[in-house]
Amino acid sequence: MIDIGLTKLALIGVVALVVVGPEKLPTVARMAGSLFGRAQRYINEVKSEVSREIELEELRKMQQEVQEAATDIEQSISRGVSDANKYVHAAWDDGVGSTPEIYKVEQLAAKAKSFRKKKLARSSAIPAWYKQQSGQKSRVLSGAARVAKYRPASQGKSSGSFFS
Repeated sequence: MIDIGLTKLALIGVVALVVVGPEKLPTVARMAGSLFGRAQRYINEVKSEVSREIELEELRKMQQEVQEAATDIEQSISRGVSDANKYVHAAWDDGVGSTPEIYKVEQLAAKAKSFRKKKLARSSAIPAWYKQQSGQKSRVLSGAARVAKYRPASQGKSSGSFFS
């Protein structure tokens, strides 16, 4: 900021002592100190404002670069999609005469159902005769059936009421 050495400071103090006098020197020094503090605060405020403006300018530049990159990516994706669309349409137009047979919804549902039946039929790796011989379960019980099977027998049959 201001380059004042010790000798210059001493010279200013002597001149101030001679000009102002020893009685008013403390008040003048206080006033000079408060003015110097105000000047420092103002300079710091200006510096922070300038640095804030520089950061904002950098952010604006980065935002512009990101927007340009996003538009480039968007254009490349749209070009890729349009190329793929053209390729699919060209392949579709070339193969119109040799399209595979088209299934109705019912036929597809019937095929899916038969596939599930076949998969369920062959899902067990252990043969049924071995399960019978070893005493393994051959059927799966639902939760309600299991509760009914293992429910303790009551002495008297109720009339169907829950709270009797």
